[in-house]
Amino acid sequence: MNKTTGFMLAVAVAVGSLTFAVCAEVTPPIGKTQNKGGKIMIHELPPLPYDYNALEPYYDEQTVRIHHDKHHLAYVNGLNKAEEKLAEARQSGDFSLIQHWERQLAFHGSGDILHTLFWQSMAPNASKQPVGELAEQIETDFGSFDAFRSQFSQAAITVEGNGWAALAWSPDYNKLYIIQIENHQKQAVANTHLLMVIDMWEHAYYLKFQNRRPDWVESWWNIVNWDGISERFKKIKETASK
Repeated sequence: MNKTTGFMLAVAVAVGSLTFAVCAEVTPPIGKTQNKGGKIMIHELPPLPYDYNALEPYYDEQTVRIHHDKHHLAYVNGLNKAEEKLAEARQSGDFSLIQHWERQLAFHGSGDILHTLFWQSMAPNASKQPVGELAEQIETDFGSFDAFRSQFSQAAITVEGNGWAALAWSPDYNKLYIIQIENHQKQAVANTHLLMVIDMWEHAYYLKFQNRRPDWVESWWNIVNWDGISERFKKIKETASK
């Protein structure tokens, strides 16, 4: 697959009483359309921005294929189901299961968005460090790139159960944060814009790394798409300043 032109996507995801913004340059999902009048949105699995084997030897082809075609697809399907059931509830006026379907919407919607950003956070033949504004901001907020990398790695390794580690920008505090996201939607920081994520669910790495989380994280650093992430950071800051 060839990488297609990206666009800016900003989505507010409800997490209990919190809302956090997921803002990323993502590959446009095929067939994703919004109908008027409160009808459901149709979501489809976005294509990978590179071939299945493009991240070898750091991320193996078999895992990438299963992860994208099976696991990511399951979240897209779950999101469509939640959208459908919420539309049915609006039409019938029966909101007896509203709590369940709102939870499903948050879980599967976040799963779809985070996986899309995960694929965009990696690239073959990636550079080893960020440049420009992002590099300067990392130096300001973490002291050095090495200190940032150490904190991010430990945040990823120590995610409790299933979840993610993320680098996020807070326009409210004008600062970068490293955050852990449990499952897909818990323990988020309100109004932060995600720049990059690493998937720490076992399905993301178990075929090659089994229970060796540190080895998966160490391997992942070799394919971090710093060029794309640096550009994303620049665009997010420009948008937030308007």
